[in-house]
Amino acid sequence: MSTFDDFGSEIKTDLSDDDDDDDDGDVKTDTNANETKEDIDKFNKATKSLGTCDKVEEMIIGEDTVIRFCGVPKGEACTIVLRGGSTHLLDEMERSIHDALCVLTQTIHETRVVLGGGACEMMMADAVEKEARNYGGKEALAMDAFANALRQIPNILADNAGLDAAEICTQLRSYHAKKEWFMGVDMINNCAGDMRKIGVYESYKSKSQSLTSAHEAAEMILRVDDIVKCAPRRRQ
Repeated sequence: MSTFDDFGSEIKTDLSDDDDDDDDGDVKTDTNANETKEDIDKFNKATKSLGTCDKVEEMIIGEDTVIRFCGVPKGEACTIVLRGGSTHLLDEMERSIHDALCVLTQTIHETRVVLGGGACEMMMADAVEKEARNYGGKEALAMDAFANALRQIPNILADNAGLDAAEICTQLRSYHAKKEWFMGVDMINNCAGDMRKIGVYESYKSKSQSLTSAHEAAEMILRVDDIVKCAPRRRQ
């Protein structure tokens, strides 16, 4: 049979136990707070390299699922998705895009540009033919051949666009004879047009390198004036 004093001692003991539990809880809470603060500091450091965008969406391209980020503030990065019927076609598309990006990179350093659409080649061909009249003999023939090779560029452009190459090239020769040097192959309107109005330009450095490479290749072929043959192997 318990007395009032015994009951009071039990209450006091229970209260003491609760105080001990609270102390442990306070210490545990403080420890968690320190860990949370460290996590917040790490998160703040990590978010410095993160960015924002207006919309994030999941898309299906062909049989693949991709994540698309739209509305990036700086817009300094993008992804180009290529699709084709065969691996060979995809390789050609990738090579073309790589070449275009390389030309853009070089254009940043060398900002000079020339008119595209074959206008530059037609102008150079007329200049070479005019200079060829000052030479005689085989030099003039070589220069005329070089001018004809330059005129093949607008011809090839028209053929690739499915246009009448003969008609357009004759129109270009007529325009350039009238000193309208800005006329080239207009693939939008399927005719000869003003490259300045259409906005068709090419990198000067890329054009110069193409002509230099073509000249070096032709010169290398012309220098092959003899063929070295090995002595036939003796038969036993």
